[in-house]
Amino acid sequence: MIRHIVLFWLKEKDDATVKQTVDTLLSMRGKIPGMLSLDAGADIVGSPRSCDICLCETFETREALETYRTHPVHLPVQAHMHAVMDHSASADYEVPQA
Repeated sequence: MIRHIVLFWLKEKDDATVKQTVDTLLSMRGKIPGMLSLDAGADIVGSPRSCDICLCETFETREALETYRTHPVHLPVQAHMHAVMDHSASADYEVPQA
């Protein structure tokens, strides 16, 4: 399994923008083949190191992650994120099988 994590820092941090953006991310849940899970949420701590929103997804395989990148459900979400974010950071790693 592959874990895909993205941290987003938004241009505008008002409650409406944050909620709409989290809802937009969550709208992909269950709609992309090979995506096993998707969670997204707004930061609740607000420390100097905090991002505004975190996205965490799990994919069956690396190929499923690659399919996600160009999937028609993901593309408008990606466009939304590029419009509202100041910057982002991501990491992808293999989840060890128990």
